[in-house]
Amino acid sequence: MANFTDGNTNVCGLIGNPVRHTLSPLIHNSLSELTGINMVYVPFEVPEGGVGDAIKGALALGIRGLNVTIPYKSDVIPYLEDIDPLAKGIGAVNTLVRTESGGFKGYNTDMTGLYRSMLDEGVELEGKTVVILGAGGVARPSAFLCGSKGARRIYILNRTFERARDVADEVNRALFEMGREDSLTEDGVNAEGEPSDIPQIVIPMRLEEYRDLYTEEDKFIALQCTSVGLFPDVNSAVIEDAEFYQHVSVGIDMVYRPLDTKFMKLAGEAGAKVVSGLKMLLYQAIDAYELWFNGATSEGYEAQISISREQADEIYKSLVMEVTGARNIILEGFMGSGKTTVSEILADKLELELLDTDAAIVEAEGRSINDIFATEGEESFRDMETALLETASSEHFREMVISLGGGLPLREENRELLGRLGKVVYLRTKPETVYERVKFDDSRPLLKTEDPLAKIRKMQEERGNIYELAADYIIDTDELTPSQIADKIIEGLGIVF
Repeated sequence: MANFTDGNTNVCGLIGNPVRHTLSPLIHNSLSELTGINMVYVPFEVPEGGVGDAIKGALALGIRGLNVTIPYKSDVIPYLEDIDPLAKGIGAVNTLVRTESGGFKGYNTDMTGLYRSMLDEGVELEGKTVVILGAGGVARPSAFLCGSKGARRIYILNRTFERARDVADEVNRALFEMGREDSLTEDGVNAEGEPSDIPQIVIPMRLEEYRDLYTEEDKFIALQCTSVGLFPDVNSAVIEDAEFYQHVSVGIDMVYRPLDTKFMKLAGEAGAKVVSGLKMLLYQAIDAYELWFNGATSEGYEAQISISREQADEIYKSLVMEVTGARNIILEGFMGSGKTTVSEILADKLELELLDTDAAIVEAEGRSINDIFATEGEESFRDMETALLETASSEHFREMVISLGGGLPLREENRELLGRLGKVVYLRTKPETVYERVKFDDSRPLLKTEDPLAKIRKMQEERGNIYELAADYIIDTDELTPSQIADKIIEGLGIVF
């Protein structure tokens, strides 16, 4: 998706270990295309102990900006020329920006991205109570962010109380040092019961004591900061008690694989607003991009770089389809199953491009499918289908609804190509329904027979198992309207923008 490169191309990237499955190139190269900045973004996997050399190399090579991911968000700090106060308070850096003197200044856009994703969803922190589940690496900066943005009280719930207490102490001290002096404890003591001059805004709790929250707080914002629910453990949540979620006004999950986690499902079913960690991922990248290119364009003149809500939404759509594995939505099924109509409705609902493989071949060949079958035979037409899929795969087609010809999935090599292209949905239809839909259609060369219904039954018997083999999702369509089928596809694939 990145623009072409030349001698003026800016290079940005990501350092960490591992980095091979990162979504950052998709986001940043999309931003480059949307804003017209001549930039390419690439991941750099840095071996253990190599972060200092990586920074020196990046400076020597003229790399404009870097993101930093685990395990180097703290390790990188000694190699920076300067550090932003928020990143210093958090103790972690994820974005490096060139300074005028030629070094790097460190920022933490993870937390500004989290805050921006909250604002994007209409979530305000001022005066609110926040409950953070977990005391791992992301809990500390999340607590600091919430405290710095005016949250009234922040609870950190963790299985190991000592870890929650340590994080609370660190954040309370950091908030005090940044100037927040309001104390929320009546007795002026810390979590160990000792006198403290530092305001106790952040309160540690044992996870199993979460019901104690109900006597203290009626409603709260919940931040899910553990790895529970992360693929493949998709059927778990750190708290599964439905009563807990009755007290949640907003549920934010740092996990975004899967897009709809067990935590988010429980919160949503209880009536809470839910926010995926994918929004945070998007906005931390946008914040980094704006820092790198503030005042720069591909033409070189000064201009303020600011990503609009519409541009952010466009990239978020790409991320959702990537995370769900549905970078393309592919419809298969027997003739008359409704693929053409449903694909048009689906493309319209999701604002995606539409590709009908039969129509594409007809347009490329300049003749009808009947003519191709009559002059060159069915096998030649199947070769054309395979060639079309190979082109779509090699050119990385994405964000399309693809309607397949009925016989296209029969070849094993085609099914392998479809698996690379996206999610395949089988529109399963009874032979009698198919016959009623196509009995007056003389453009179907395979139905030119004395008993079309018998031919349909025989072909469905031959193809049904193959369609099922190729499918990621199956919908029985006989009793559904095309619009209902489209809605079931969106729901079944978990595509929510």
